[in-house]
Formats: sequence, structure tokens, C-alpha cells
Amino acid sequence: MKNSAPPGLVPAQHGREMLFLRDLSARVGSDPMLVQASNGNTSVKVDGILWVKASGKWLAHATQEEMFVPLELAEVKEFIHKNAGIAPRFASKNGLRPSIETAMHAVLRHRVVIHVHSINAITWAIRLDGPDQLKERLAGLNWQWIPYAPSGMQLAREIEKAVAKAPGTDVLILGNHGLVVCGYDCHTAEKLLCEVERRLAITPRRFPKPDTTVLAMIARFSRWQFPDDDSLHALGTDAVSRKILRGGVLYPCQATFLGPVMPLLSPAVVLSKFGERLNGKDRTPPFVAVERSGVMLNEKMSSSERATLIGLVQVTQRTEESARLRYLNEVEVTDLLSKGAHGCKEPAAMDEKANSLADIKELDEERTASAGPFFAGPGSCIDSANLGLRPTGRLNSVKVRRYGSSGRKEGHARRRLQSQQSKFNLAEGDAEN
Repeated sequence: MKNSAPPGLVPAQHGREMLFLRDLSARVGSDPMLVQASNGNTSVKVDGILWVKASGKWLAHATQEEMFVPLELAEVKEFIHKNAGIAPRFASKNGLRPSIETAMHAVLRHRVVIHVHSINAITWAIRLDGPDQLKERLAGLNWQWIPYAPSGMQLAREIEKAVAKAPGTDVLILGNHGLVVCGYDCHTAEKLLCEVERRLAITPRRFPKPDTTVLAMIARFSRWQFPDDDSLHALGTDAVSRKILRGGVLYPCQATFLGPVMPLLSPAVVLSKFGERLNGKDRTPPFVAVERSGVMLNEKMSSSERATLIGLVQVTQRTEESARLRYLNEVEVTDLLSKGAHGCKEPAAMDEKANSLADIKELDEERTASAGPFFAGPGSCIDSANLGLRPTGRLNSVKVRRYGSSGRKEGHARRRLQSQQSKFNLAEGDAEN
């Protein structure tokens, strides 16, 4: 497959459309409630050419760098009908590869397509009763629910079958994945995106404050730091979020960037095993959540991992405790990790994550054993002023702070940990079973 117009030599008639697409992409990509890191993609079809976001690029940077790949739409569709891969077969002259979702953009008939990992949409998309819950919220819109399918050709085929039965469809809720909206032009598509987000909006739960005294036991290790964004602590302090995380992987990016096993530790494990097992030089996870205490970040955590973690806490804080959830099964998780989902993970990074996850899984088993019965099982369209869990600053520059601790403070923290360990079998734990 060849690209129709090399970057830098964009046909004059495409210039105006591309300007609108870049502006739209930057706005959408800068909203952490819609896009986290390099996920999400946009496209426009002009004169038989499909301009689609390149793999691994951040939409937020759409006006600052080249990130759209031009492809002949007819040729893309031919590859789809032959069931041939698209992204792996093509690279533009400056090394850009089309998004793994290129086939999805091609099969949709609308000129402009916006695919986002909307926090609100994902919160509904992980629910088994999602389709029923959304009937009233999306009433009057031309929408469809697409059950989970791996990104790429398989997802594109499911969408193609769905829209063939209802050609007017311009809103798609992707099970365990995200949201797609379409329109004739960028303005129409963005307006529809805003309306869908308004209807899907969910207010997050409040969560207990972190126990920084306990977390100080981790902070004494040089590579572990407190997050400046206190909302991240909800993964450790909020009982519902902990219960959700123990269930497994909710959506692809969670496994791709954070791993298939969440590093959720008891204070007892932190007390006895942390320095020995999770403070190595090469095999440590990007973060750890300590039950009823909070979260600590690895100083080597990447910007993509940070953005994904912020997105995950936003989802769990909007998910009802009573909701029956659809987790990705083992085959689905193994499949997406083997492919380096979305083309964003380098093989070496995947190998390192796999090694650290083996340690985390063993620690998780130790956590369960030590706890006994306690653990038996234009402008952004989103008004985020009152969303409750708003990240501070840009997602690619989440700050972390280091807390120094004197010997007296460490001793106090150790006594606190020991006290918590002795209470693990008390009635408070019954609420989480």
C-alpha cells in the first residue's frame, strides 16, 4: 500500500480540511476525559483520500507535529475485503504508520470520524447492562452498541456489519473500549461528541484521603514518589475501586500500559516484602496501590503510563459498586498484549512488564494469604470544573513529589503498618467480600 500524498506535499484542496481536522484533534486530545496519552484517533475523507492519525501519536500535539497519514480509500477497502492487515504494510516517507484503527475509519461512511477513549463512555462500556442503561440516555440519537472486539480488522468488520443494517448510525459505543462519533465535517462531528458526552456524564464518588504516614514506608525507597494528583490515591483508599481492580482488566489500554495484574498490596506486604521484591532496578511496576492507604508512583513511570493510570481512576470512581462488569477474558488479554496493542509498546518494554507482573502476582497471592478472609475474592466540550477527579496540569507532565522521612517518622509509619496488619480480619473487611 502506498500513501497518496507525502507529508509536506498536501494537495491545496485538502489544506482547509486538514486544518480543521488538526484543530479538532488537538482540542479533543487535550481533554483527559476524552483521550489519554496516544490513544484515540481521528480521520477525514477528501477526494478519495483517507487522512488518518498515525500510530503512537498524541492527538493533543496535532497542531504541533505531523501525524496524519494519507491513504487511498479504495485501496484500503480492498485490503479489508482481502482480510489483509493495513497498518503493518505501510509506512510514510517520514516513518509514520497508520493507526491500528484505520480499517474502522475506512468502513464508516461519514467524512469525519472521531474515536476517543471517553471516561464516561468506558464507564458504561464495561457494564454487562450497558446497552440497556444507555437506551434512555441516548434516545433520539442514531447509536449502536458494538460488543468487544480486538482493535483492527476484527473490530472494523463488526462495525461494518452493524452500520450495514443501519446506515444512518453516527454514534458507536464500543464495548470495553470507548466511543466513536461521525459527521459530515469536523464541526458536526465535534458538536455530536459534546452532546453524547453530556448524556453519558457520571459524577464520581468521593474517596477517603490517603494515609501518607503508611505510604512513607515506600517513599523511603529512592525510586518511589508521592503523586501530586491526590485523585490517584482513590485506587488504594476507595473500597469499591479496589474491588473493581481485583476483578481483572476492564479495557485494552489498562493491560497494555499498566499490565494485566494490578499491583494492589496490603500494608502487611509493604512492611515485609516491598524493599526485597518491588524495589529492583529493572523489574518494578509503574505504580503500586496500598489498600486503605493510597498510591505511590515509580519515578521511571512513562507519560503514557501516567495518563492511563489517571484515566483508570476516573473510570473506577464513576463505576457503581452494584454494577455487573464485563472484564476482558484471559484469551483477549493475552492476544492484545502479544500484539503490543495500538502499536504503542516496544517489545523490550513488554518483556520487562511481563517480568515485573510475575513478581506482582506472587505478591498478590501473599497479600491474600496474609489478609485471610478479608480478601476472599472549539475549546473542549467537556465542562470539567465540577467533575471531582480532575487531573492537575497536562497529562504528559504529571508531577510527583518526594517526601523525605526522618527515622522517627519511619518508625511511626512502621508501627501504623503493624497496627493495620493486626486489624485485617475485623469487620471492616466484610464490606469488600
